[in-house]
Amino acid sequence: WGGKTVVLTGALESFSRGELKKVLEGLGARVTGSVSGRTDLLIAGENPGAKLEKARRLGVEVLDEAKLRARLEGGETP
Repeated sequence: WGGKTVVLTGALESFSRGELKKVLEGLGARVTGSVSGRTDLLIAGENPGAKLEKARRLGVEVLDEAKLRARLEGGETP
């Protein structure tokens, strides 16, 4: 996760936004509020809206909450 720029969007069931931000930053990720060409990963919860559309247009990897949990629990990096 180190050095990756991550954006959170939509409602998450397993984490509060603040809690997830702390976890990701603790793993070395940079969490930002908007999708750009520098975004490496979008974590999409329920009703992600325009950020998901923009991420797809830019070719940004998108993880839903289940895939995120699996990566975190498995120690995988994005």
